[in-house]
Amino acid sequence: MLLNSASLLYKGIEGAFRSPVIIMKIGVRLKRLRLANDLTQDELAVRSDLTKGFISLLERDHTSISIEALAQVLEVLGFSLSEFFKDLEMGEQKVVFRAEDRVLVQGEGDEETIELLIPGAQRNMMDPVLVTIEPGEASTDSGHEGEEFGMVLSGTVILEMEGHKHQRVGKGECFYFKADRPHVVVNRGKRTANILWVVSPPVYH
Repeated sequence: MLLNSASLLYKGIEGAFRSPVIIMKIGVRLKRLRLANDLTQDELAVRSDLTKGFISLLERDHTSISIEALAQVLEVLGFSLSEFFKDLEMGEQKVVFRAEDRVLVQGEGDEETIELLIPGAQRNMMDPVLVTIEPGEASTDSGHEGEEFGMVLSGTVILEMEGHKHQRVGKGECFYFKADRPHVVVNRGKRTANILWVVSPPVYH
């Protein structure tokens, strides 16, 4: 069975879908998942036993893919067919997330606390998180594909980025940058710093 990524028609795959035929695009979603897994098109192609050219066409919705091949690609990305299409099931999509929905994780070196505000955001284009950095601690990142935005809700931090001078960011101020180079956000003050941080594509799992 072939699925056209520009006009995907499916019915009852793995028993996960409702009877109506649903038309959608899958290219953008596949690309987001590939980036979230920190894979190049070459790496995904090799692991899926496909070609880079095919992956490129698929992500641009310029080709079709069989159910079997899609399942192979999704296995590399850590998803099953039913999980991949889960949010397409008939019904209301969740748009409001409460405090109890948050998921607590630790950052690199456990120097900061990270709360995932939208659980499962690796399926989305961006990942909003609440980052807490105690005095004398830092949030470090070796760099990744994509962009980052942050707004300081309380406290003061110093943004250190390769190729840029260090900059102070206080309460009510924000930062935005391409995340492909090492960067560090340090709390050199005496108060806890809280930052609303948005990463695109998602990097937290």
